[in-house]
Amino acid sequence: MDSNFKQKWEEYRAEFEKALGEYLEGMQVRPQVLSESVRYSLALGGKRVRPVLMFACARALGGKTSDVARFALALEMIHTYSLIHDDLPAMDNDDYRRGKPSNHKVFGEGQAILAGDALLNEAFSVCFEECRNGKTYLNAAAEICKNAGMHGMIAGQAADLFFEGKEAGAAEEEFIILNKTAKMIVSAVTVPALVYGADENIVALFAEFGKHFGFLFQITDDILDVTGDFEKVGKTIGKDAAEEKLSSVRIYGLEKCGEMADQHRDICMRILDELPYDCSFLADLTEYVRSRES
Repeated sequence: MDSNFKQKWEEYRAEFEKALGEYLEGMQVRPQVLSESVRYSLALGGKRVRPVLMFACARALGGKTSDVARFALALEMIHTYSLIHDDLPAMDNDDYRRGKPSNHKVFGEGQAILAGDALLNEAFSVCFEECRNGKTYLNAAAEICKNAGMHGMIAGQAADLFFEGKEAGAAEEEFIILNKTAKMIVSAVTVPALVYGADENIVALFAEFGKHFGFLFQITDDILDVTGDFEKVGKTIGKDAAEEKLSSVRIYGLEKCGEMADQHRDICMRILDELPYDCSFLADLTEYVRSRES
């Protein structure tokens, strides 16, 4: 990461953390255990890739991060809920998330389920509130809700669980990545374009970029599950193989996965070149995801 890219990344992340902090400061929830479990997972941090992407796209389009800050908050709530549920024994059964005990290891399985439920419902509430700002905000809210549901992330998670230990191929693996990972990243990059009422061709280009960025992100994640280090990744390594997950590595092997990641990176770069905006940060972010170690 060069210093300029890192500075912008930290700027976007700091702006999101400020918005999150303001939300948490005003959040009043009973019983206390629900408040604590929600706060615990939201405040675990992480790279905040989705809010950073959303803020960067808003800036590229000539807007302000404040225009989409509430949508970024909703998106991170949905992402956090998915991680809480993903770590549960009935799903991926992971005791660690971002280097700390998973929500269910701290608060118990029942409370973890409810914390996830609360975050998903609160995310939709935030989206509905934003609809009051007009039609373009309504379109953006609809995009997030659609991609989070049974035609998006939940469908991908269901397929991911269903194909554990089963014979399946590239089509099934592509379905999982597209829905479980890529569609929420598509939301992150298309929401600003929708909010600003961009031309449908521009929205389509952002969506295509988000899709390939999502595939790049997930394939590198699958690679790191084999080659990564717990101290850097922050979660248990080798679980995909142990649980016979339908991962990219299982289908194609490490070498081919590296080539596929390069292909998705290159497609992302070509799309960014087509967009009539300064997309230098998004290009640097794409390169960072390809070379990441965590």
